[in-house]
Amino acid sequence: MTFLEFEQPIADLYAEMEKFKEIQEKGTIDMSDKIAELETKIKNTQSEIYSNLTVWQRVLVSRHTERPYTLFYANTICSNFIEMHGDRNVKDDKAIVGGFASLDGETVMIIGHQKGINTKMRQYRNFGMANPEGYRKALRLMRLAEKFNKPIITFVDTPGAFPGIEAEDRGQAEAIARNIYEMTLLKVPVLVLIIGEGASGGALGIGVGDKTLMLENTWFSVISPESCSSILWRTWEKKEQAAIQLKLSAEDNLKHGIIDGIVKEPLGGAHAYPEEMAQLLKVEIKKHLAALTKQTPEERIQNRIDKYAKIGFYKESEVGI
Repeated sequence: MTFLEFEQPIADLYAEMEKFKEIQEKGTIDMSDKIAELETKIKNTQSEIYSNLTVWQRVLVSRHTERPYTLFYANTICSNFIEMHGDRNVKDDKAIVGGFASLDGETVMIIGHQKGINTKMRQYRNFGMANPEGYRKALRLMRLAEKFNKPIITFVDTPGAFPGIEAEDRGQAEAIARNIYEMTLLKVPVLVLIIGEGASGGALGIGVGDKTLMLENTWFSVISPESCSSILWRTWEKKEQAAIQLKLSAEDNLKHGIIDGIVKEPLGGAHAYPEEMAQLLKVEIKKHLAALTKQTPEERIQNRIDKYAKIGFYKESEVGI
């Protein structure tokens, strides 16, 4: 298990517990009481640390290398997931995956970013940063789901759309804008789940839906804290301050009406207990899909438009210019 810097007290307890387990396995001394005591200490320490996380620490948790990604959820929550490839124009973008799956007997379309579970796979997946063909593949799958009247579930986890010259040449901005427009008018239910990083247009390219839910330790913003810091202060050193000012946490997004709900993570984060996280997410998915399927397509589209039209706050100054 990989531990973040602020999780060092937890890491120390795990290391101590492993030593006791080794002694236990040798069969010379019964260490079961010590192991049970350490397990309790670990849970108490996790509770203390995770109940007082700063905004920046939540950003770090959202980026944890062992955090579950789209393919894990697709294969854990659902059965018979069949991945579909290609945008039928350029190529198959490995940063976005999608396909039909069975959710307790109901066919759904799963679409999401995929970062990769190790260094080699992260390079293969381009670290979850999609090219235009990734967003066009996602749109192709959305239209396919609409054709067969199947709900769409998207999993958002990206540091942003790929900013390379080739991506711009192939119309990165147009592809994202097209998806935002098309997702607004989809006739089938669309449920958006932010499971990690939700950065900028890269997230919005598959992030417009009837309901948007964020996992507890995720972030959703127009820009990353590091990039914001580099623009405003010409250095990355102010990233923690930028994270606070951006109001990018799940709590802030819910407060400002940008999302519709927060899914609590297991104690210690989704990366510590991925199976438990998947089951918690499944409950939320089924609950929201059940409500959305009762609406007519016309009601869903109008509610979707109204929802996004209401986002945003402003205050007029009483002082003349």
